[in-house]
Amino acid sequence: MLKALGYAAQSATSPIAPMDFQRRDPGPKDVQIDILFCGICHSDLHTARNEWGGSTVYPCIPGHEIVGRVAEVGKDVKKFKEGDVVGVGCMVDSCRTCPSCKEGLEQYCDTGGTIFTYNSADPISGGMTYGGYSNIIVVDQDFVLKVPKNLDLAGVAPLLCAGITTYSPLRHWKIGKGSKVGIVGLGGLGHMGVKIAHAMGAHVVMFTTSPGKTADAKKLGADEVVVSKNPDEMKKHLGSFDFILNTVAAPHNLDAYLELLKRDGTMCVVGVPASPHPSPSVGNLIFRRRSLAGSLIGGVKETQEMLDFCAEHNITADIEVIPPQKINKAYERMLKSDVKYRFVIDMGSAA
Repeated sequence: MLKALGYAAQSATSPIAPMDFQRRDPGPKDVQIDILFCGICHSDLHTARNEWGGSTVYPCIPGHEIVGRVAEVGKDVKKFKEGDVVGVGCMVDSCRTCPSCKEGLEQYCDTGGTIFTYNSADPISGGMTYGGYSNIIVVDQDFVLKVPKNLDLAGVAPLLCAGITTYSPLRHWKIGKGSKVGIVGLGGLGHMGVKIAHAMGAHVVMFTTSPGKTADAKKLGADEVVVSKNPDEMKKHLGSFDFILNTVAAPHNLDAYLELLKRDGTMCVVGVPASPHPSPSVGNLIFRRRSLAGSLIGGVKETQEMLDFCAEHNITADIEVIPPQKINKAYERMLKSDVKYRFVIDMGSAA
């Protein structure tokens, strides 16, 4: 077993603190990675504080936006070599045999066999998986990603969740030139949605409750900015959107955005609130054949595609790098939306 240092929550109310633990030795198909950077996702906070219905098993080491350097590979590993810069996203395994897995959609594994990077039952080592708030990780080569050489490594980390969470639905609903796309919420997910939709050639409209974010949204690639609390601004866009990507992870009125969709338009929600949204009006769906949908990250193949797309368009996340000793402060700031737009932990500074 490998000695490892992590930063863990021991309970729903305890702060994130250092914890010594063990990783498995690399098997024949495993890649051992020295973690350089790990992004902080809102899901980390939800999980650490047990806000999703008692699903957290403690101790919990969060982190699923991982960039690191290969330290060792198993004897059967063909895809990577020592020294490669690689990424690990939200999954580290799946059943691999069901229809979804065979289609490269491991996140929707039909057998329930998706093994998430943290807080999942670990079929290899026993216990639970531990995430990227740590100095090393061991992952099967099939769930390791190649990080393009032209991108800033710290800025790449959030692409492994925030990037793919926004890229996947934009690709699935075939967003491109001629599409009018709304992005709801300018946070960790939303700012990536703006960048990616803009790079795909869409006309991008950012919806925010904060008038002060207008300049930032346009700098990121938004063509227009709508203050959603302003009824007149919202009314101007009634029935005009092909697609709306709703990234807000707090309960809110979905009807206000459904009304903005064209006939056959779709709103896709990707934020998971701790309590449900108010139920939307069925009439808003029926009378324009609109759709309300959801999307979960992306499969391994699509995540690599996203990284390559971001390399082609020179896209990374806007980040603030912190040492692991400031994770708890970052959580509190994140709750206040006091970050532009993603915290990334410099795991190389772990002591």
